Amino acid sequence: MTVVSDFTAALSPAERAAYGKQARTRASRSSHGWFEPDQGRPDPIEVIERQSATRLPELVPVRYGRMLESPFRFYRGAAAIMAADLGPVPKTGLRVQLCGDAHPLNFRLLASPERRLVFDINDFDETLPGPFEWDVKRLAAGLVTVGRGNGFSLKEQNMLVRGCVRAYRERMRAFAGMRTLDIWYAQDDADRLRELMASSMDEESARRTARAAERARTRTHLRAFAKLTRTTAEGRRIAPDPPLITPIDQLLPDPSEEGREKELRTLLDGYARTLPSERRYLLRHYRLVDMARKVVGVGSVGTRCWILLLLGRDDDDPLLLQAKEAQESVLSAHTGGARYDNQGRRVVAGQRLIQTTSDIFLGWTHVVGLDGQGRDFYVRQLWDWKGIARPEAMGPGLLALFGRLCGASLARAHARSGDPIAIAAYLGGSDRFDRAITEFAQSYADQNERDFEALGAACRSGRISGPATAASP
Repeated sequence: MTVVSDFTAALSPAERAAYGKQARTRASRSSHGWFEPDQGRPDPIEVIERQSATRLPELVPVRYGRMLESPFRFYRGAAAIMAADLGPVPKTGLRVQLCGDAHPLNFRLLASPERRLVFDINDFDETLPGPFEWDVKRLAAGLVTVGRGNGFSLKEQNMLVRGCVRAYRERMRAFAGMRTLDIWYAQDDADRLRELMASSMDEESARRTARAAERARTRTHLRAFAKLTRTTAEGRRIAPDPPLITPIDQLLPDPSEEGREKELRTLLDGYARTLPSERRYLLRHYRLVDMARKVVGVGSVGTRCWILLLLGRDDDDPLLLQAKEAQESVLSAHTGGARYDNQGRRVVAGQRLIQTTSDIFLGWTHVVGLDGQGRDFYVRQLWDWKGIARPEAMGPGLLALFGRLCGASLARAHARSGDPIAIAAYLGGSDRFDRAITEFAQSYADQNERDFEALGAACRSGRISGPATAASP
């Protein structure tokens, strides 16, 4: 899934820089400023309803309920709306492997296979090649939306975005001068993060950050196992918590259980074939003992997501996998890019390309369900040292620091998959791009709030099913 074209790779550094500057003729840096809805803009509620039509109908009200909690929760579920908004605007043509949904909560602490904490992008459901600025705009508007929810002043909101985009621009310019392998090996581990933050953080923020790192180290598969399972007469099994977690034996009555279990075993067998041989060997040390449907996230609510409980030596030797349905990326209709024969493979390939370290059990599969419909899934471990940021609880200083970390991390992902020399030349040494994205972020946050209000009106009028009460992540 290489997105640096053979054309740019064959050019000299000076020619690649010239190519990047030439992109300003297609989309000047100032053109990324104020957002005005296109005259043919689709009804945002229709966009959401089209997505809901492909999802489990009993979970659609849960999705709406989560999106109606706040403008930021709505934003997390509205990637398809923003993709439709970005489609008609001028594009640089400088393509990278996009995260596709680079809002602030999709950046977090993760565990490397070497058991080190790293800061990186976490969610790749919408990943697809496309213009680099789309991810930057998604992140920037998300920061403004969070800042507004936290009661920040306009000046504080703008400082969030300016700092984030400056961090992106400056790190991309640094990558432009680095060797290719050095870019590929670059990562933000916990030690480097502490060094970066030491000079720009007050004592209380430093304590909170240290606690977050420690909490991430406790979010292991063993903690997930203790929280999500219970001891039964048959042994360790997944504990029900409907509608958020529903074990397989509660979804369908006899005799359908056997068919559903066969479907899930088919999922596991197909997934195993996508793993490298040594990982398949490791997986064979475990046996599947239970499965449950899980409600995840905000934008993903209603897609099919399964927890698979496997045990090794005994009941205290668990492996928890999450198999999540992968549908077509919300970007696909707007990028003109290639189509994929398996959307789970799209997610995994994109993740491996732009994430510095990926789960050793990351894989994909395709399953034909009891309803005769074929569906794609990607599979990874559940939890495993994941430190989830809580930007809604951050003050201006800490959120500004978090935004800079996100911007720098996004630059690293884009430098791995795109042409850092061309992108850096396009961005330049001034803050023109930073100021334009700040203007965009404010205007798009306004649009997001209007769309949020429209969803509330649709709920009150009965156009959409009323929200169900379910705890949000």
